[in-house]
Amino acid sequence: MSQSSPTATEAWAQLAQAAQQNPPLTELLTEPGRDARLCHTLGQCRFDFSKQHVALAQLEHLYQLADEQAVAAKRDQLLAGEKINRSEDRAVLHTALRGTPLSDPTRNQDISAAVDGVLQRMYALVKAVQNGDWRGHTGKRINNVVHIGIGGSHLGPQLVTDALAQHARNDLSLHYVANIDAFELEQALARSNPETTLFVIASKSFTTLETQINASSARSWFLERGGTLAGIAQHFVAVTNNIEAAARFGLPEDNLLPMWDWVGGRFSLWSAVGLPIALKIGCDNHAALLAGAKLADEHFASADLRNNVPMLMALLATWNYNFLGATSLALLCYDERLKLLPNFLQQLEMESNGKSVDLHGQPVDYHTMAVLWGGTGTNGQHAYHQLLHQGTRAYAADFVMVGHDDHRRREHHNWLSANAMAQSQAMAQGFQAPEGETHRSVAGNHSSTIITLDELGPHALGVLLAVYEHKVFCQAAIWNINAFDQWGVELGKNLAVPIYGALTGDAEQTSLDPSTTALIKHLKKNVNRR
Repeated sequence: MSQSSPTATEAWAQLAQAAQQNPPLTELLTEPGRDARLCHTLGQCRFDFSKQHVALAQLEHLYQLADEQAVAAKRDQLLAGEKINRSEDRAVLHTALRGTPLSDPTRNQDISAAVDGVLQRMYALVKAVQNGDWRGHTGKRINNVVHIGIGGSHLGPQLVTDALAQHARNDLSLHYVANIDAFELEQALARSNPETTLFVIASKSFTTLETQINASSARSWFLERGGTLAGIAQHFVAVTNNIEAAARFGLPEDNLLPMWDWVGGRFSLWSAVGLPIALKIGCDNHAALLAGAKLADEHFASADLRNNVPMLMALLATWNYNFLGATSLALLCYDERLKLLPNFLQQLEMESNGKSVDLHGQPVDYHTMAVLWGGTGTNGQHAYHQLLHQGTRAYAADFVMVGHDDHRRREHHNWLSANAMAQSQAMAQGFQAPEGETHRSVAGNHSSTIITLDELGPHALGVLLAVYEHKVFCQAAIWNINAFDQWGVELGKNLAVPIYGALTGDAEQTSLDPSTTALIKHLKKNVNRR
């Protein structure tokens, strides 16, 4: 199996040459058979790649690159449960969380039983809250949930509950707390009653700084307002792999839903981390979300190379980033319910594939993940779309649209959809202004993908999110990097420790640079003004 740099492949050289002779996108849009080759439907999701700035003939070189980098074989290793996360010596089994069996039967049975056992415990907890069997320490029903987590333990659940708000229970309020900035916690607590609030602490290690501080402050808030140590068990539950730390917090084992080290944070919404999803939209809708993701898993595992949606997404991203010079991916969601999708995908794609060394620890000689950013609806058209159309930077864009929504304002929805399609068309075709009006010209030739969900329901959302997960894996396989570690995140965490000591103590930290030391002195002066 190839473990080499992609730049050493024959396909890479052919693609580099092809990029120099790339026809205008307006010309490519008329290629015979383009829609049939570049439009695919998976469940209730349609993936339209026809406005990607790639000729059909160049696709063959991209498929060859996938072959030379053994992407399909690496996929099979992933789905068999092999330890593909080499730096941490772990398997990567998030697909098992949605009921997708591992292809290796020797690993499958125990993992499937463990996953199903936790899922059934989670559903039992949800039903106990919903039917009033789980009550607070004074006997009142739970009608409020405060979820405390950060990163993957936060972004996925909040995205899903926002996106599926039309399925939400109105008798249960839900608040998310992630930032260590106390403002977010204070806002959630101000809307909470200690007698009727359930806190969900999501942290695989139970040591994540932000979650640990926020959870401790929430615990103090509860105790200061009439709660008792014994009552903690009726108001706090945790999703964690650190049973001992949770016990020290005051949580009995019955209040703990386990995670496993083979679940990365940014792939964990399918695990018990999804507890707030089930609490808010119900177990049946949560099961539909898992079923949508499972459908994407089955497609990823079995579809041939030329019809495999995540594989094609990754290959086209390689073409845009490594050959057409795109430095960013704009995620443009034409549905307000998907406003958090860019945030979720920022972590999924940039934390996974923002790497500068390959699987052997050698520096790469090619660019990896571009910057992913984005926004919603027509708002962006009155802000950053000006740069997209007439700026000087190369980029690619993913548009996400919804075919049917539940409100009755057809005029609004038709204008929303028309604007999404118009923006993609403008990016592709541009506009040649009359002589003397060059300030109106738009260059065009920018790649974009249009993803359309028939409706924004749990099954379609499950398909969409799982497809992006598999795209990330394929992209890493092409680039020969590890998508499942994040060592770069650790440096800032470690550096914060002595800085915190300097901010809270009188001792000078000699290890700090002069600029940081001066800033600490300035901040301490302002803090002490009280």
